[in-house]
Amino acid sequence: MNFETRTIGSIHAALQSGHTTATALATEHLARIRTHDQVPGEEINSFLALASERALAQAARVDDMVRRGDPLPPLAGVPMGIKDVLTMVGAPATAGSAILKGYHPPYDATAVAKLDAAGAVLLGKINCDEFAMGSSNENSAYGPVRNPRALDRVPGGSSGGSAAAVAAGFVSASLGTDTGGSVRQPGAFCGVVGLMPTYGRVSRYGLIAFASSLDRVGPFAHTVTDAATVLGVMAGADKMDATSATAAVDDYAAEAAKPVAGMRIGIPKEYFAEGLDAEIRAAVEKAVKGLEAQGCTVHHISLPHTEYAVPTYYVLATAEASSNLSRFDGIRYGHRTEHPGNLSSLYRESREEGFGAEVKRRILLGTYSLSAGYYDAYYRKAQQVRTLIARDFLAAFEQVDAIVTPITPTPPWKIGEKTDDPISMYLADIYTVAASLAGICGISVPCGETSHGLPIGVQVLAGHFAEGKLLRVAHAIESDHAAA
Repeated sequence: MNFETRTIGSIHAALQSGHTTATALATEHLARIRTHDQVPGEEINSFLALASERALAQAARVDDMVRRGDPLPPLAGVPMGIKDVLTMVGAPATAGSAILKGYHPPYDATAVAKLDAAGAVLLGKINCDEFAMGSSNENSAYGPVRNPRALDRVPGGSSGGSAAAVAAGFVSASLGTDTGGSVRQPGAFCGVVGLMPTYGRVSRYGLIAFASSLDRVGPFAHTVTDAATVLGVMAGADKMDATSATAAVDDYAAEAAKPVAGMRIGIPKEYFAEGLDAEIRAAVEKAVKGLEAQGCTVHHISLPHTEYAVPTYYVLATAEASSNLSRFDGIRYGHRTEHPGNLSSLYRESREEGFGAEVKRRILLGTYSLSAGYYDAYYRKAQQVRTLIARDFLAAFEQVDAIVTPITPTPPWKIGEKTDDPISMYLADIYTVAASLAGICGISVPCGETSHGLPIGVQVLAGHFAEGKLLRVAHAIESDHAAA
C-alpha cells in the first residue's frame, strides 16, 4: 500500500489478511511524519505535536482484536490526525496560537472520543490558521503549512494542515473544522476529499470556538467512501452539546454507493460569473457533464443573495470571534504577560503578546460591529441577510436534490502572495461562505488539475441533514473522474 492511497478498506484488508499490523502501520506513519514533515527548506509543517504513546497503545488494542478474531470497528488501525482546535488527551491544544502554547487539555472532544472508540489510531495534532481564522494556513503562530502538491503554494485554510497531512500520506484521514470553507477549500487545494456536515450533525464539544453558530467538525480522506465512514462514526446527538441534532444517522458509506440516476442537479448562475478561473470552470463543467451521463438532470438555478455572503459572513463570524476570544485574558488559562503594571495592562499585554495579526484584526472588526451605535447597522442587518441567504437554499432544494459549484475562484496561490491584502484573502471564500451561513452540508471532491498540475476541486451542496444525497453525487463525480 502506498502511503498516499491507503484507504480504510485497504487497511482493514491488510490487517485481516495478516499482511501488516496496526502497530506496524502506526510506526511507519510516525516515522514518515518525523522524516518528511520537517525537511529543511521543504517542510510541509503539517503536524504540531505527535501523540506516539497514545497512538501505539490504540494500535496494540486493534492488534489484540485481530488476534482474537473479533469484528473490527469501522476505523480500526486507521492512522488519523486531529486539527489543533480540537481537544485530545495526550497532546497539546494550541489552536495554532501562542496564547495557548503549552496547554494540555484533560479531556477528548466528543468527535475525537468517537474516533478513538471506533479504533482509529490518533497520531497527533495538526497545524492550522490561528483559531481557525484564515484561508491559507499562513496565520499559525507555529509557521505556515506548505501544499504537498506544490511546496511554494498554500494548502488552503484554516484546516490546511489536515488536508496536507492526508495529501502527503502522513495519515489516511484527518479531522478539520469548517466555519466559512475551512474544510472544503483546503480539500480542493490539496486534491483530497473534504466534507462539511450539516450544522449540528457532529458535536462541537471540545472544539475551541471561533464562531459558534458556524463552526463544524468534518473529515478529510482520500475517497468519498472513507469520508462517509468517518462521518458515520462522529455523527449523532451529544448531551454535552445543546446544538447537536437528534436526527437519525444514516449508513453514509452505503448511501454514497447508491446510483445517481434521476437526481436533479442545480447549477447556480451566481457561482459561474466573472472572476472564475477558466480551467476551474472547465473542470467543474466536465464534472457536471459526467453526472448527466450517469442519468442526472441539470437545472440552472439562482441563489440571488450570494453577492452578500462574504460581507455578511465577515460581520457575523468576527462578532462571534470577539465574544468567544474574550475568555483569553491572561488570568484563567493561556498566556499571561510576565510583568503587568496593573489589571488593565495584564489584559492588554497578554492579548497583545498572545494573539497574531489576523486574530487581532477579526476581534477588532467584531467588537466594532457589536458596539453601541453600530449593532443595528451591521450585526442585526447581517443576521437578516443571513436569513435571506438560507431561504435561497431552501427554495433551491425544493427544485433540485443537490447543487454543484466551484469551490474557489482560483487555484492555490503562492505562499505570501496575499498576506498583505486581507480583502483579497477574504474574497477567496466567495463560493463557500453562503453554505456555511445557511447551515447546509457540503463536500469538496477532486475533479482535475490545472495545466501546471495544481489540484482542482468541485463543490457539492445538499440540504439540511441530506448527507446521503450529498455523498451519492460526490461519489458519482469521484468515480467518473477516476475513470477518465
